[in-house]
Amino acid sequence: MEILRIAIAGSVGAGKTSLIRTISEIEAVDTDKNSTDELALLKTKTTVALDFGLLTLVPNQVVHLYGTPGQPRFDFMWDILIRQVQACILLVDAHRPEHFHYGTQILDFVNQRVQIPILIGLTHTDYPRTVEPEKIAIALGLPNLNHQPPLIAVNPTQKASIIEALNLIIPKII
Repeated sequence: MEILRIAIAGSVGAGKTSLIRTISEIEAVDTDKNSTDELALLKTKTTVALDFGLLTLVPNQVVHLYGTPGQPRFDFMWDILIRQVQACILLVDAHRPEHFHYGTQILDFVNQRVQIPILIGLTHTDYPRTVEPEKIAIALGLPNLNHQPPLIAVNPTQKASIIEALNLIIPKII
């Protein structure tokens, strides 16, 4: 059995848990707890360790999806997870420019530890005040379109959208 491991990273509210719950063929394992700080204004629960989901591609090939916590205070889990995966999907909330710096921190964190394929999934692109992909790439420190990870819109609640993202990243790790 071949197991492909992909981390799903991003800021709080970017859609990591939703993505895993939407695509996993098993009930997603999560470590969501009630938010107890200023985060409670944004959402009632937050991931404190990881989310886990599983997707069978073909009979002898499965994808393990590991959702990282979105808060920097849980970054010790990022280090544990990122060293075990073969690729990373970074979800960036396209209508919250105040979170873009966090995406840059995650990219730096990953690139300092491992050399793996990365895909940037722009979430919440249907919301008002969505920032254009080119401006998001610049905000993430990726101004050169020829030398950056793929950047696509991803709806974490739609299987077809998630499969499109997986179809872009999986060939890079097989």
